[in-house]
Amino acid sequence: MSYRDPMTTRSARTAERRAEILRAALEVIAERGYRGASLAAVAERVGLTQQGLLHHFPTKEALLVAVLAERDQWDAVPGGGWRLDLLGQLVEYNAMRPAIVQTFSALLGESVTEGHPARAFFTERYATVRASMAQVLRAEYGERLPSGLTPERAAPLLVAVMDGLQYQWLLAPESVDMPEAFRDFLTLLGEEPSPGGN
Repeated sequence: MSYRDPMTTRSARTAERRAEILRAALEVIAERGYRGASLAAVAERVGLTQQGLLHHFPTKEALLVAVLAERDQWDAVPGGGWRLDLLGQLVEYNAMRPAIVQTFSALLGESVTEGHPARAFFTERYATVRASMAQVLRAEYGERLPSGLTPERAAPLLVAVMDGLQYQWLLAPESVDMPEAFRDFLTLLGEEPSPGGN
């Protein structure tokens, strides 16, 4: 008979429950927006009381930031090794999960208001993403893109296209082919990247 450490079992159950709450929160936010999503609605979806939910996430803001961080974990590449072709695959993947994209886009839009609990998260996230995209562009093109722009100057444009396409696609999915439009943008960056970024 194997011995199970009760602390390890409890910790695993807690982690499982937190993951369940985060999935439910994503669904509720996608349906109602951040402001319309209540802790009570999330708690009800996972069969908890609101007090039970607060045991895992003490405030709505804490839950929101955990939801955003979880969403980024799903999209993470092992070792942080993004490449332009992988970004294209991410855009294709996002086109298959509109609820997640809607949640992210709704929270991003709301976060620009003063005092929004996700404002700091998105501000820090964009600084990190811009730096990451500059690295992707440098690996593909070297110190200058065919247009003459540096990777640092082109990186905000790349991020803006990715997020801006999501809004257009959410509003008119029948008119905006998000993966195809992103591929079109990559061709606008200039000539085909040479192997090794030379």
